[in-house]
Amino acid sequence: MTEMEQSNKQSMKHTIEVATGRQEADLCITGSHILDVYNKEWFSADLLIADGIICGYAKSGEGRGKEVFDAKGKYLLPGFIDAHVHIESSHSTPEEFSNLVVPCGTTTVVADPHELCNVTGLAGLDYMLAATEETALQAFFMVPSCVPATEFEHSGAVLHAPEIAKRIGHPRVLGLGEMMDYPGVIAGSDMVVDKILEARKVGKIIDGHSPAISDSDLDAYASTGIRTDHECESAEELQSRVRRGMYVMLREGSACKNVLGLLGGVTSANSRRCLFCTDDRQPKSILEDGHINNNVRISVADGLDPIEAICMATVNSSECYNLRDRGAIAPGMRADLVLCDNLTDFSMSRVYIGGELVAQDGKILRPVLAQYDERVAPKMQVKDFSVSALSLPLQSSHVRIIDVIPGGVVTGAGEAEVSVVQGAWVHDPEVDIIKLAVIERHKGTGNVGVALIRGLGLKGGAIASSVGHDSHNIIVAGDNDQDMVAAVEYLIGIGGGMALLKEGKVLASLAMPIGGLMSDRPGSEIAKALDTLHEVGQREFAIKADIDVFTTLSFMALPVIPAYKLTDTGLFDVRCFSHVPLELNR
Repeated sequence: MTEMEQSNKQSMKHTIEVATGRQEADLCITGSHILDVYNKEWFSADLLIADGIICGYAKSGEGRGKEVFDAKGKYLLPGFIDAHVHIESSHSTPEEFSNLVVPCGTTTVVADPHELCNVTGLAGLDYMLAATEETALQAFFMVPSCVPATEFEHSGAVLHAPEIAKRIGHPRVLGLGEMMDYPGVIAGSDMVVDKILEARKVGKIIDGHSPAISDSDLDAYASTGIRTDHECESAEELQSRVRRGMYVMLREGSACKNVLGLLGGVTSANSRRCLFCTDDRQPKSILEDGHINNNVRISVADGLDPIEAICMATVNSSECYNLRDRGAIAPGMRADLVLCDNLTDFSMSRVYIGGELVAQDGKILRPVLAQYDERVAPKMQVKDFSVSALSLPLQSSHVRIIDVIPGGVVTGAGEAEVSVVQGAWVHDPEVDIIKLAVIERHKGTGNVGVALIRGLGLKGGAIASSVGHDSHNIIVAGDNDQDMVAAVEYLIGIGGGMALLKEGKVLASLAMPIGGLMSDRPGSEIAKALDTLHEVGQREFAIKADIDVFTTLSFMALPVIPAYKLTDTGLFDVRCFSHVPLELNR
């Protein structure tokens, strides 16, 4: 018997001793209302924990433990699980992300690092695995399936089936990340099918991403074994996916908020196929409103039974991802537990992970500090960029426009008559149409895509970011080329981040030296910096108050969500999945 096998045997024997009452527990929690997610009911008992495992129950008031904690009528729930999140979208390091979300009751996340992997390749996944090794948060990962998201852009890496095979067997890798290339799936593309088969070969789950797909196309998509989707926008879409054996995630991120729109499709019959996720959530949202507990709070306030909501945040996700050691309060399960005062606001008074108290009254008890990792150093390989790269020659004044739709990341396919002088577009200060550009930053190709965007409201300067989903090239919008160039050059100099420039001066910025996506600062400082960026944008640039401008800008380069988007190779129409010219024939 190996040393590990001997240790496991002794641990099991100890669990049995505690469960039978022959030995006292390490921790006994008494006086709580315990949620049974299997029978969907509350019960009262003393909970016995040893070696980080739930051993069993004792009659109320009779449990023995080295430590006995009286919950005084609080509700004892399984730790919450975020079924799909991009840690990078918090702009925080994995360590700081753990410090932020654990006090909210999130004890496990299923993370897809495709943002970072689009910049650094498999090194980004390796960094994420290493950075979460010692965090309180239990982090599992998916191998990104779409690096890049499409073949119509340039990212910092390309991951095909052979690269996916190198990591898919890792014990903390649960499967293949969201398959955004749904046209490739439906067409039976060899490249896409090969990736899916790598996950199926080792019996691991495949995440989906299928906005607005229906009928036979959805059949084809689900037939490959893709088992989840977080892009539903209606109750009908939710139910159509459940009918095809998929799990549906009700997402509440900082930009995309779908919980309320989908709850009408959740029934007592299908709720077990419904999960909660955040996808993309920034520090301010987490600090002010919470994490997965926010999804639960919103759902209960809208009339969903609290037990159903908690199951969607716990056992449903654990069953979906084959995380059989968590998601419930039962003998043999990990002691990942949360205590909350009531079933209304779901703020957590205590959070236990592996039986250890890790957060109390909204505060992490032992914050983990981030460590520098060369694998995710900034990449700013921009070639031959200047004012001339932003020129926009036009023969016709009738053009396609990317129309911003406030509150989401879907854009409109707009048209407009614009000013053309000496064969080039000229900004009209009376019209809310400005220039948008995407500059390739990974491999020095010199590619610059240029288009026009309407609806930001920006006047008198430029806004730039190295966060441009999903290839994360530099994206910049402005009403004059000089400030746009200055903004791009500034970001290159600081190793990536976000900035607002006016008349060549930086009015607000946030450096993100980790892959150009994440800051090394505490979450509270990141939240404050983002607030300042938004405030300065509204005050100095007339950016519309109902638009989260940096989040909106970051999704203008994602060519898998309709309708018009811009990549470093040009204007892209997601509906027909091809590039289109800027000019329209009359």
